[in-house]
Amino acid sequence: MLNDIVPKLPMRDKAKTLEFYINLGFQVFGSPDYDDYLMVQKDNIQIHFFKFEALEPKENYGQVYIRTDDIDGLYRSMLERNLAIHPNGSLQVKPWGQKEFSMLDPDSNLLTFGQTMT
Repeated sequence: MLNDIVPKLPMRDKAKTLEFYINLGFQVFGSPDYDDYLMVQKDNIQIHFFKFEALEPKENYGQVYIRTDDIDGLYRSMLERNLAIHPNGSLQVKPWGQKEFSMLDPDSNLLTFGQTMT
């Protein structure tokens, strides 16, 4: 039985990646002593990162879809903290019944946050 998934995304600079995710409300998970690896956690999710110094952000297609039960509150908190929402990813209800918004991390990993509209 499958019961969890933890995405692993590329990062060029651990300090910049950590700062970005801390600003999103994540905390370091596990040991922060590895230069080439980072784990962050918020609520019930984790995202892991591996060092990829040669990454070209414009060529990065890393993506994570994160489900929430308070999309409006999350979006509002991002705006209140002046965090950059993706220019094409403002909060909206999609034809597939999800209310979502998106943002890019420092390495152009796309984070999409969504909530089912029922």
